[in-house]
Amino acid sequence: MALNYIWVGFFIIALIVALIKWIFLGDTLIFKQIVDGMFSSAEMAVMTIALPLAGVMTFFMGILKLGEEAGVIRVLARVISPFFSRLFPEVPKDHPANGQMIMNFSANMLGLDNAATPFGLKAMQSLQELNTKPDTASNAQIMFMVLHSAGPVLIPISIMAQRAIYQAADPSDIFIPALISVYMATLTGLLFVGIKQKINFFDRVLFSWLVGLTAFIGFILWYFSRLSKEEIETTSGVVSNLILFLFVAGFAGAAFYKKVDVFTKFVEGAKAGFETSVKVMPYLVGMLVAISVFRASGTLDYIVDFFKWIFSFTGVNTEFTHALPTALMHPLSGSGSRAMMIEAMKEHGVDSFVGRLSCVFQACSDTILYILALYFGSISIKNTRYTLWAGLLADFAGVVTAIVVSYIFFY
Repeated sequence: MALNYIWVGFFIIALIVALIKWIFLGDTLIFKQIVDGMFSSAEMAVMTIALPLAGVMTFFMGILKLGEEAGVIRVLARVISPFFSRLFPEVPKDHPANGQMIMNFSANMLGLDNAATPFGLKAMQSLQELNTKPDTASNAQIMFMVLHSAGPVLIPISIMAQRAIYQAADPSDIFIPALISVYMATLTGLLFVGIKQKINFFDRVLFSWLVGLTAFIGFILWYFSRLSKEEIETTSGVVSNLILFLFVAGFAGAAFYKKVDVFTKFVEGAKAGFETSVKVMPYLVGMLVAISVFRASGTLDYIVDFFKWIFSFTGVNTEFTHALPTALMHPLSGSGSRAMMIEAMKEHGVDSFVGRLSCVFQACSDTILYILALYFGSISIKNTRYTLWAGLLADFAGVVTAIVVSYIFFY
């Protein structure tokens, strides 16, 4: 229901704002801008997102099928089962969903979005097989979605590359603030959902895993903070792509070793990937068009101005408000928030406080509304329960942390 209200609200609010701008401000082009945005967003949803996704989905779903036939997914599930059996108690320890989820999280952390999406969609389909209420999100699906939308990317390579394009003195200087912010967003989402689902975080195994993961994040911070920009980009690029290719070659090699009819099984899995891509198109079109209407009406600009006005009475430093468009757009649209980030770097300077903070915002969590439309749409979930609010809370925690650490590091 929450998603219904938000989706309809985008159109209603945009209409009200557009009418005000036309009647009181004489803006005769506002409706043309909105309609043009509707058409371009609908086209982008299919031509730029869904169709390229179909190719990636087709290939990686085929590779995942080989991993399942070879038993590699089951091995991954057994390795991670002590942790996941406590975090996802509804999922059997040896269920393929465990291996698929860990592959999704791994691809996300390595910044491999194209690979993470097929793994994630396959995981959601596997979790749906265990769902006793097919039209309602299960506890396991909610936990997975919130952790996924928190977007635990270890190294924001694409953002650092964008900073390099605009000739930042040190494009990698946002790395540590971004990692701290992403970690806080992920931890907040995990704790919120865990408390709602009555998960015992003081369980010895679960607590040990969480401490170990925190220590691992700390090690990554320590290691990469000692490297130059070029060394960070080279190391992360080699490691990320090497791991992904090892997955592909390893699954195919393991299937061949197990005497699986490799290409036939690959095609069988690939067909499922294409079918999933076609199925999610209406959900993507609906959500992206609504977001475009909301943005083109100028509503987002008024929201940002409202926040600036509110904070002007608090006596605190309000320079961070100039970067808020990136943060506010991020839950709605990844491409939209990236455009806001670039605009902030152009207007305020790539090495300015606002420019850097916008980049840290962009690295925080994923686009929760896009994620909901894509993943739940692929399995026809209508009642998402508290997934949206948990995702927005995680995003909010990341935004607040980003502001605090950016003042510490950059101001």
